Amino acid sequence: MDENLIRKLEILAESAKYDISCASSGTTRKNRDGGIGSAHGWGICHSFTADGRCVSLLKIMLTNYCMFDCAYCINRHSNDIPRAGFTPKELANLTIEFYRRNYIEGLFLSSGIIKNADHTMERMLRVVTLLRNEHHFNGYIHMKAIPGASDELIAQAGLLVDRLSVNLEIPTERNLKLLAPDKDHQSIYQPMRHIQQHMLENIEDRKKFRSAPKFVPAGQSTQIIIGATDENDQQILQLTSKLYKRPSMKRVYYSGFVPVNSYDKRLPVTQEVPRTRENRLYQADWLLRFYQFDVNEIVNDEHPDLDLSIDPKLSWAVRNPHYFPVDVNRDSYQQILRVPGIGVKSAKLIVSARRHRKLNLDALKRIGVVLKRAQFFIICHEMKSFKLQDASPEYIKLSLQDTVRLTGPVSEQQSQQQPQQQPQQLAMVW
Repeated sequence: MDENLIRKLEILAESAKYDISCASSGTTRKNRDGGIGSAHGWGICHSFTADGRCVSLLKIMLTNYCMFDCAYCINRHSNDIPRAGFTPKELANLTIEFYRRNYIEGLFLSSGIIKNADHTMERMLRVVTLLRNEHHFNGYIHMKAIPGASDELIAQAGLLVDRLSVNLEIPTERNLKLLAPDKDHQSIYQPMRHIQQHMLENIEDRKKFRSAPKFVPAGQSTQIIIGATDENDQQILQLTSKLYKRPSMKRVYYSGFVPVNSYDKRLPVTQEVPRTRENRLYQADWLLRFYQFDVNEIVNDEHPDLDLSIDPKLSWAVRNPHYFPVDVNRDSYQQILRVPGIGVKSAKLIVSARRHRKLNLDALKRIGVVLKRAQFFIICHEMKSFKLQDASPEYIKLSLQDTVRLTGPVSEQQSQQQPQQQPQQLAMVW
């Protein structure tokens, strides 16, 4: 490989590492005759699948030149860092060469903004067009949609890629203008709305014409930076809840602030945001998506920040003792799902198994219930007494601190350190 190309690769792969808004595709793009690559089955991400198979993508920027000067970004134009840029053809060829060597199975493409949003988007679109139409690449492609890009370019990109993402970065408009004066939420929400509109139109088109191409089959995602500004967890999760009400939004990522520009006085004086806070936000996110919790049950005016010592589900449980005990042999699926130590899969198995026999502690253990946590909140056959009556919330919190077991994906940064499974097959068990 050409030394100049290697140098570009080193610079632009390093520049892309702070964007964590990519994960398992959730798409089923199959290989076609005469093509190469496939995104069918497991999807593509930096992680391990449930069967231990490692899947990876080339996470790269088209260029790290940028006309913006965002305080929190390593690629801001006022930073004195090595700069580089690929031509669309160079990056398309590089992706194919890496695929043929079995280094990668897909591409995550982002870019600094050069000249304007449409110019940058056109160059990125050229990369994926070359991959799909010239190289006949059918693998997973996740592309960043540039804030402010035109609807026409969004429409073209959505027919070629599997997922589009537009990063919100800062939760509130006031703080975004403080740290990134060149940006505003309107230019960010605009492409989000375009993606959603085209997805809904595409669903209707495919009902009429089964041969119609899919538009962004894996949906869209976004990323929020945590700790660079003064928003509390309540503000962040209320925003997340609103985003998930959009039918096209598949995932919100939380990126702990990393002080890469410590000289900027607008930024907080901190070493790094505690990873625990980032983790608790992912757990709360999981409650919103899979456990039927309302955001105001997790955080509210009385508790605006998540408890860092215990997970959000346990925190809710000890604050609401009147909800318990839950009888696993009689109560509804929705009630059982709220018990700490019982996940989505376990709750479904409980409802199914109790049709045939009364469940005792041994049966619950075989189902997969974490009894160390659940015992305080349930009653069942052979367990008539309610343990929460004999234990204070403080005792429960102390005895169960840091015993959270994560069996689902948390963030891409964490997924590089531990195996993860596909989102639709998993649950967090608290």
